[in-house]
Amino acid sequence: MSEFSLHGKTAIITGGASGIGKAIAIRFAQKGADVRILEINKDVAQEVIEEIIDSGGKATAYQCDVADQKMVMSVIDNIAKNNNIDILVNNAGIAHVGNLEGTQEEDLDRLYRVNIKGVYNCMYACIGEMKKNGGVILNMASIVSSVGISDRFAYSMTKGAVLTMTYSVAKDYLKSGIRCNCISPGRVHTPFVDGFIAKNYPDNQEEMFEVLSKSQPIGRMGKPEEIANLALFLCSDEAGFITGTDYPIDGGYIKLNG
Repeated sequence: MSEFSLHGKTAIITGGASGIGKAIAIRFAQKGADVRILEINKDVAQEVIEEIIDSGGKATAYQCDVADQKMVMSVIDNIAKNNNIDILVNNAGIAHVGNLEGTQEEDLDRLYRVNIKGVYNCMYACIGEMKKNGGVILNMASIVSSVGISDRFAYSMTKGAVLTMTYSVAKDYLKSGIRCNCISPGRVHTPFVDGFIAKNYPDNQEEMFEVLSKSQPIGRMGKPEEIANLALFLCSDEAGFITGTDYPIDGGYIKLNG
């Protein structure tokens, strides 16, 4: 077996159709995992599935709204019929730009449903199966879980909750052989970032891309593949002594900005 092998393990990845989730799905499949992508748009996820299979990996897509507990439970039960649930990566998430006054009730509810309730639903659905054989839960938090960033009121609230849910689950399930950690990325170059720039700065997209890149002390945005490599380590047996920990991967933002 090679280092960081996931051979023989079933890995559930939410929001695995694009960006960081796609990079994690591809990387896990490369290391031998049987990847199961939960995505609200199954057709988009199917493109990733085909890419993985064409490269010799194993993957399946499921249409699933992580905010709908009944749907999540049904999908997880279906997967668990013939597989151990070894790894859960809670990656699905949505964003909102705005301070307190720029956040309406519907904005708060929308982010809560996906970023908090969605993470809860998936952990709740998987935890019983994981208690049988142990497992790994990896949640996608953010640097906003730890530091203040302008105009991210609702998003910061939800990612702070992800961080504390991670600590709670790690503590409660130590004796069940379940590890639970989270990753806190800084700004990562994904289709979401490109879409945000195109929508809000249509006349000076290159300039704004440069500005956003330079907001990280290291001078650039992160790459989805870099987040995926950290996720691989934390979900592998080599990280067996690590639980209840948040891992910033932020180009120095938290410690070196200011």
